[in-house]
Amino acid sequence: MYWQETRNDEMPVVTDEVTDIAFQIECRTLPVDHAWELSEAVRRLLPWIETEPGAGVHTIHVAESGNGWMRPEGAGDLLYLSRRTKLQLRIPRHRIDDARRLTGQTLHVAGHGLTIGPSALKPLSPITTIFARYVVTAAGQDESAFLEAVVAELRAQGIRPTKMLCGIEHALAAPNGPIRTRSLMIADLTLRESLRLQQQGVGPMRHRGCGLFLPHKDIKEVGQAQER
Repeated sequence: MYWQETRNDEMPVVTDEVTDIAFQIECRTLPVDHAWELSEAVRRLLPWIETEPGAGVHTIHVAESGNGWMRPEGAGDLLYLSRRTKLQLRIPRHRIDDARRLTGQTLHVAGHGLTIGPSALKPLSPITTIFARYVVTAAGQDESAFLEAVVAELRAQGIRPTKMLCGIEHALAAPNGPIRTRSLMIADLTLRESLRLQQQGVGPMRHRGCGLFLPHKDIKEVGQAQER
């Protein structure tokens, strides 16, 4: 955990330089660990997604639980997608029309067909607590070293984090060996910093679903629970 005193916010600045685009999809199931396969399927149709600054492919998530069902944790277990489940890309504004070329295509993700329907833009969130499910970490890097590396990268972006929490190490399957990651929550950012970090991300492999930030509940409850 990385924790400093709260500081004063600055005047908010909201831009639309980078946005999420959410596609309706028809897909019954996907494996829990589908980041590599999904990004490869998208990259075949949108080859620029790998190198375009600000671009990334969100992994597909479903509710943790509901009606007696619990989200599985095994990498090979299946997620059962609902009609509300979306495929989301993070893209710079000038790539919106390029991304919409996915509509009508069917991706093949780990043996599962995923047909892409109409899309809608989903602006980045003006929330100052944000969360990344996967941030790439070096092999054998402990929590303290991971957080120190993140702080150094954020400061290079002009972002001064005061409160961060990371999760346990998690491996994403890849052909050349697992990609080591940790989840990361950052709180008490200024609005300007939050939007900048959502636009730029942290660490490598945004096209693999890593380093992409989403809005999250306040970190204070988590910090208080750890102090007990």
